[in-house]
Amino acid sequence: MALKQIDHGSPEYRQMIALRMEILRKPLGLTFTDDELAKEKDDILIGAFDEDKILACCLLTKVDSSTIKLRQMAVHNNLQGKGIGASMMSFAETVARDKGYKKLMMHARNTAIGFYEKFDFKVKGTEFIEVNVPHHVMEKRL
Repeated sequence: MALKQIDHGSPEYRQMIALRMEILRKPLGLTFTDDELAKEKDDILIGAFDEDKILACCLLTKVDSSTIKLRQMAVHNNLQGKGIGASMMSFAETVARDKGYKKLMMHARNTAIGFYEKFDFKVKGTEFIEVNVPHHVMEKRL
């Protein structure tokens, strides 16, 4: 498995969109707008690949000079629980740290809080609804 940053608009990016649709959006009856995808051109796009096939992905979006936000973490359903998500987290943290960020934060679905707590993320604040699903803000110092 290869972990790498990918380019917006590339064939790898199109695979990333398809994976995120399958895992994160379609189950909720949602899609992506062209505007949402256009905003990702400034994000750090990360994928895990086996040969040329995407296995998992996430995005890092700048919040401010010291904080970056992890978004859209997705692992193929049949590969969840096999350590790919853990590898993605480690890689994303390294990329964020190497770019000078001091804090990594996210809006985590409540069902994923336990996963992120394994990587020392802490829940901050109260529950809120995003994309019709309960979430919490989680943070970690890098």
